[in-house]
Amino acid sequence: MTNVNFPTRDNAVPGRVNHVTIEWKGETRFEGGRAGHTQVAFDSSGKTGPGPVDALLIALGTCAAMDVIEILAKRRTPVESMSMEVRGARAEAIPARLIGAEIAYTITGAGLERTHAERAIALAVQKYCSVASSLDPEIPICWKLELNAPAVK
Repeated sequence: MTNVNFPTRDNAVPGRVNHVTIEWKGETRFEGGRAGHTQVAFDSSGKTGPGPVDALLIALGTCAAMDVIEILAKRRTPVESMSMEVRGARAEAIPARLIGAEIAYTITGAGLERTHAERAIALAVQKYCSVASSLDPEIPICWKLELNAPAVK
């Protein structure tokens, strides 16, 4: 595959293309990733890895989380730990596409204030996360926060 000219929209950066390879491993199993790097197992039956929609939810959660971590670090209130639970509501029709997503964040960090953590999450989900921005704008992405900031000594 050479000299592919992808259609451009909005703020597309010429020459900036992600490239992954995917190999079928039998039944509903696949492995994929960047060539020459660690491969990720996918399995639509859920036996040996996440299915494609689960992988999309993982990508959404981790993409937004990276932005939250960066935003809070710039405020000099670094995150000490973070976990997320991402739920995706799916249509009952075929295709069973995502019709909504919710990210529940649990964040711990000394000096973190709720208003700043909430602002970081809102910016990440609504502005900076490339995965969220790549989804259909009709898919609502909601979030909630459990903040476990330890007391500053």
